[in-house]
Amino acid sequence: MSYTLVTANRNYSSWSLRPWLLMTALGIPFDDRIEPFTQADNYEAFRAFSPTGQVPVLIDGDRTVWDSLGIALYLAERHAGVRPTDEAARAWAMCAVAEMHGGFAALRSERTMNVGVRADAAPGSPALARDVARLAELWAEGLARFGGPWLAGGDFTAVDAFFAPVAFRVRTYAIEVGVAGARWVETILSHPAMQAWERAALSEEWREQEHEAELARCGRIIADHRLG
Repeated sequence: MSYTLVTANRNYSSWSLRPWLLMTALGIPFDDRIEPFTQADNYEAFRAFSPTGQVPVLIDGDRTVWDSLGIALYLAERHAGVRPTDEAARAWAMCAVAEMHGGFAALRSERTMNVGVRADAAPGSPALARDVARLAELWAEGLARFGGPWLAGGDFTAVDAFFAPVAFRVRTYAIEVGVAGARWVETILSHPAMQAWERAALSEEWREQEHEAELARCGRIIADHRLG
């Protein structure tokens, strides 16, 4: 079994972070292939290796698995640890993963991921406030029901990987997610795999104008720790 995981810029690509973090944290070996965002529309270039023209993509021999959720489901059939072993925790985690994958649209658009910066957040919409409230509620529920320190119990699983990009957003924009949520954010940000991703993000020299414009709409940069 030999995997290649295709991802994009560490600073911007929240979807890429999910399977990369999951596989790294669980010790699932893979070749790490980065295809950076170099322009506002990378669709045609990415179609060379991705049926959707998007990342992430997992290549397993002659098989291509696309979409972060599709990759997580594929890995769950082949590797222990992707899902919680406890049945109740597993059911909750699967629902939370699906909710994150398909929801939180305002959070995505109004608080874009940029690992290397800190920002004074622009005023948010009522939809964003609902997303943040739901996020805090969901995290507190998982931590209380299953005992932490991870969202579905004592072990890191896919549900933590799927919310990991939000942890960077919480830090960038100083989003209030409650006591339990803040504790989980500290836990995930201190994970060695997250720290490795962050180091790579800070060392990136390239910038993509549209992602930088999105950041400007989300808030005013007050600290930029990226190289250059």
